[in-house]
Amino acid sequence: METEARTVDLNLCGLALGDYKGAPSTLCPGCGHNAISAQVQNAVWELGLPPERYVKISGIGCSSKSPNYFLNRSFGFNGLHGRMPTLATGACFADASIHILGFSGDGDTASIGMGHFKHVIRRNVPMTYIIENNGCYGLTKGQFSATSDLGLVLKHQGVNMLPPLDMCMEALISGATFVARAYSGDAKQLKELIKAAISQRGIAIIDVISPCVTFNNKDDALQSYTWGRDNEAPLHDFKHFSNKEDLDAADFEPGTYREIKMQDGTYMVLKKIEKDYDPTDRSAALDLLTESYKNKYFATGLIYFSEATATIQELYDLPEEPLNRISSDRLRPTKNMLTEINRSLY
Repeated sequence: METEARTVDLNLCGLALGDYKGAPSTLCPGCGHNAISAQVQNAVWELGLPPERYVKISGIGCSSKSPNYFLNRSFGFNGLHGRMPTLATGACFADASIHILGFSGDGDTASIGMGHFKHVIRRNVPMTYIIENNGCYGLTKGQFSATSDLGLVLKHQGVNMLPPLDMCMEALISGATFVARAYSGDAKQLKELIKAAISQRGIAIIDVISPCVTFNNKDDALQSYTWGRDNEAPLHDFKHFSNKEDLDAADFEPGTYREIKMQDGTYMVLKKIEKDYDPTDRSAALDLLTESYKNKYFATGLIYFSEATATIQELYDLPEEPLNRISSDRLRPTKNMLTEINRSLY
């Protein structure tokens, strides 16, 4: 008996979604990080570049394990706690042709890595920086993190007496030109934000509220699924298009829309939902984050966008040929060269 062949969807470079998969997850069932991994895989596949054009870099923590669960054909490096931005900086110098995907957590970024976070933004390293924010140290049994909400009560830690950091606020005041917040339970919005972030020329920050079902699992915790569902306030309906033709052919529902052209020629379209919000207004973004922080809700979507300034690659005028592809015999100076250099310093 003949069986009908199943049709497999292929992207622009002729690959199936399965070509972008990773290893089976060892994180807790229901962990928000698993939802993020799935949407990274979907977003990269839809953008149509082969996995070999990406590098995944992470530090330490549950969030830093997650890159193992997608894009197993991509380059990858798991480094030290809080040092993911420094590794990304080195990677961007080694090969300017690859897309850098940086993964960190609220502990990895907001505590030990805060200084590196600030400086990778200041240097405008071209990368997508995803913070998987669960409000606790899940890998080391649930201690409070720098984003844990004030007054949070955890079984083994007692009461958190310190106010939380808002990572979108930190990114905005540090000079990031793409700042977004997402909720791991909103797969559609998260995927489109990741696609747009990858298309940004400079650094793009996405703070993803990612519930921890094991340690930060109280219904009144800001990073819980219950709180996220009840207190998420989308700023707009968000869609990323690869080109103008896709945009013109889109079947929009009635409403107010805004088109934003990105520097790589792709487009973002924002559909007004409730607020008449302009993500290109930096002052409005600061006011929004201040209001949401004060009133304890998560404003999700594109919070701020502007055309990126020169990236660190452009400032240092890197050659077109990736440095990591140049053979050692071309990189290593000869004995005569070293002699001449030493003589010039006499």
